[in-house]
Parts: sequence; structure tokens; C-alpha cells
Amino acid sequence: MKPVDGYFLITPEDLHWRLSNMMKIPNADFLERTRSGNLGARLWRLPPKSANTLHKHIRSEEFYFVVEGVGRLRVGEQTLTVPQHGGVLVGPDELRQVFNDTEGEVLWLIVGAPEETEYLAGAGSKPDLSLIYPADPRQLPKELTSVDWPPTQATGQDPTAKRAP
Repeated sequence: MKPVDGYFLITPEDLHWRLSNMMKIPNADFLERTRSGNLGARLWRLPPKSANTLHKHIRSEEFYFVVEGVGRLRVGEQTLTVPQHGGVLVGPDELRQVFNDTEGEVLWLIVGAPEETEYLAGAGSKPDLSLIYPADPRQLPKELTSVDWPPTQATGQDPTAKRAP
């Protein structure tokens, strides 16, 4: 993959926040406007008592960095507690899930490389999702067994209530 030429300045005003498709977690892609094919970087704002997908990757390593709060990350059968400004590097074959079992919000920066080419715009083939999601991606960690996530209209939860700037 060809690296970018020059540089791209990304300001907070450039970020577009949206809810993730499956787990309804607010997130913003730092590099979507740069068209980087080598690196992915996304902010994830986990509301209290929430979880992102349980997944792994085909070839991407991911670096998980806690910007605000105390992070929780399931890697395989282990649960890690990551302090604010701490990070964890996870290899592609490890099943992982970011979650929040606290009463406060947690802001993560997740950086991955190389990008999974199957997900890039214009990819010639559809990805084999069983490689990314070998287990139910909506499965919650044991720490959230009594929680109803992702939110439904019946719960009245609004994951967009507190968005990042």
C-alpha cells in the first residue's frame, strides 16, 4: 500500500461522530478524509454500562489507548483494566472487546494497521465476516450480564446523549 504524500491536519471540527452499526457506540474516524489505506484511527466514546463488538482481525494489529476514564478490555479469556493514558497492543488473532462496566463515560483512541483491505471503499470482494466475528459479536462480557446493550427503544437509553466535541 502506498503511504500518503505530505500531511493532513485534522481538527476536532473535522470529525464526524456517528453510532456504530451493531453496538450503537458513538465514534469518529480520524483518517476517513485522508484516505489512508495503511492506518486506521478512531475515537470511541463508550457510555456507562456499554460494550463494543467482540471481534478479531485478519491482519491488523490494534493499539487501544484510554484518553479519558478507566478502560476495560476483554482479550481472549482475560479482562484488562487500562488506566487513563494507558494502552494495550493486541495482535490480529486475539478475540477482543472494549466495554465499560462503570457509571462514567470512557473515551478510547483505537489505532489499527494495516487496514483490512476488504473494508476499504472500492474493495473488489466482500469480507468473510466469520473471520472477524468467530463468535456472536453482540455477546457481552460477564461484567455486563445484567445489562441490556445495545440500547433499544424499550430501555430509553440514548448512547448519543454525551458526545465528544
